[in-house]
Amino acid sequence: MLQGVKSRLDSKDGPSASLADRAYVHLRDQIITTELPPGALLQETELMQRLGVGRTPVREALLRLKQDGFVTVIPRRGTLVSEIHLTDLAAIYEVRTTLESWEAGLAAERATEADRVEASALMRELRALTEGDGFPALLSLDRRVHRFVYGCGKNAFLAETIDRYHNLTLRILYVAMARYPALTPRLHDVVEDQLKLLDAIIRGDARTAQKIAAAHLHSFQAGFREVTLPAGSNPRVRPRRRAARQPQVTPKP
Repeated sequence: MLQGVKSRLDSKDGPSASLADRAYVHLRDQIITTELPPGALLQETELMQRLGVGRTPVREALLRLKQDGFVTVIPRRGTLVSEIHLTDLAAIYEVRTTLESWEAGLAAERATEADRVEASALMRELRALTEGDGFPALLSLDRRVHRFVYGCGKNAFLAETIDRYHNLTLRILYVAMARYPALTPRLHDVVEDQLKLLDAIIRGDARTAQKIAAAHLHSFQAGFREVTLPAGSNPRVRPRRRAARQPQVTPKP
């Protein structure tokens, strides 16, 4: 069952991926890292040349990107990379906190011996990570750990749902970090949280795994609000616009 879950997550970028899958992953990752920035126009002919594939795989990839919220189709303008709203991150984290803490508990309950061996290998990689490896290496390994945990839960539908929200989070994070460098995750914090989570999964401690997963997301969400929102503001309340004052007209004599 786990193999089925993993294959569904990895089929989009694995060696057996179709041309449409590979086109989707390539474009998705460029959108996530803002190499394709918000508002960028995606033209089929240009994408075909860039990706080296035909029109059908490109169209299939764009359709999936639209379904995932990464692109928007505007009549008479074409397909554009969706805009990013930093305020969406709070709503996404509400969803992720609920689903990922549940998923972490399932992972601890359902992990097999093979899963525990893989978890131990990931822990060794985490401990070997240094500041010199840079943020991309940290993000790549963190993403692998997340997807490993999603797979251990043995629920393909839940895993795919969480993976989608995780990808949306990464995209907003890239934009937010450029604007607020203080939001860049610290190596020590990420590594420590992931080590604790993997340890709980290896031990089969579902309750601890749930708490660690929820705390990890709550911590970043709190940091995001502290950095991006003015003190005392409520992210759910938007200030009401004042009506423009109408100029007084003095009647002509």
